[in-house]
Amino acid sequence: MALDFVAGCIGGAAGVLVGHPFDTVKVRLQVQSVDKPLYRGTYHCFQSIVRQESMLGLYKGIGSPMMGLTFINAIVFGVQGNAMRMLAADTPLHQFLAGAAAGLIQCVICCPMELAKTRMQMQGTGQKSPSRKLYKNSLDCLVRIYRKEGIRGINRGMVTTVIRETPGFGVYFLTYDTLTRSLRCEPDDGYIIPKLLLAGGMSGIASWISTYPVDVIKSRLQADGVGGANRYDGIVDCVRQSWRREGWRMFTRGLTSTLLRAFPVNATTFATVTLFLMYMREDECVKDCEALPTLQHSSL
Repeated sequence: MALDFVAGCIGGAAGVLVGHPFDTVKVRLQVQSVDKPLYRGTYHCFQSIVRQESMLGLYKGIGSPMMGLTFINAIVFGVQGNAMRMLAADTPLHQFLAGAAAGLIQCVICCPMELAKTRMQMQGTGQKSPSRKLYKNSLDCLVRIYRKEGIRGINRGMVTTVIRETPGFGVYFLTYDTLTRSLRCEPDDGYIIPKLLLAGGMSGIASWISTYPVDVIKSRLQADGVGGANRYDGIVDCVRQSWRREGWRMFTRGLTSTLLRAFPVNATTFATVTLFLMYMREDECVKDCEALPTLQHSSL
C-alpha cells in the first residue's frame, strides 16, 4: 500500500534530524587512528567537534541521509508491509523474513548514501589542511568518487552493507512486533505513545547489537582513502589489519554513541510511522462509513 511508503518517508526524516549528530560521533570514533587517537571517548568526541567545528559540525553529511534515509525508510516500511500481506500469516518468522527482505532491497540506495555520508563526516580529519574541503556536498562527493573509481567506487562497502542490513532489519521488525504485542499497544490506549517509543527504541538497539561488528568494517572500508592512499585491499584484509593493531575491541569502537543514537532515532521513526498509519487508516475507515449510506441510497 502507498500508505506504508509515505509513513516510512515521514518517519525516516524525523529519525535523521534526531540521530545524525550521534552518527557523526560514531563514524569519527570508528575510523580514528589507534596509534594517534583524536578522541578519548564518546563525550570527548562530541565536545571536540562542537568546540572546533560548532554545532554544524555534528550535522556534516546530513544532506545524503536526509535525501536517502527518507526514501530508504519509504522502501523499508513499504516492502515490509507488502511482504507481510503476501506472507498472509503474521508469525515471528514472517516478521523476520519480511524485515530481512526490506533490508536487502534498500542496500542499493543505502550503500552509496552511507559512503557519501562517511566521506563528508571525515572531511577535514587526517589532512594537513583541515579547513580544505574535498567535497562541496554529498552529491558532489558521489560525483567525484564516480569520476575517479566508477560504479565500483560508488558501491564501496556493498557486501558489508548487505551482510549488516539483511539480518539487521529482520531483527528490527521482529523485536518491534514482539514488544508491541507484549506491551499491548492498542489505538485506544492512553499510554500508546510512550509504549511505541519504548518498543521502537529497543528494536533499534537490538538490531545494532546484532550486526555492529560488520558496521565497523563497513565504515573503515568506506572511509579508506580519504585524504590519502587506500589502506585496505578488501573485507578480509580490513579485518586482519584491524585485529592485528587493536584486537577484539575494534569491533566495539563507537558502540556507545551508536546505541545512544539508536534509541531516540528508532523510537522517533517507529512511533511516527505507527501513529501515521493508525491515523490514516482510521480516517479512511470513517470516510468509508460516511459514504456507505450514500452508496446504499444510490443503488436503490
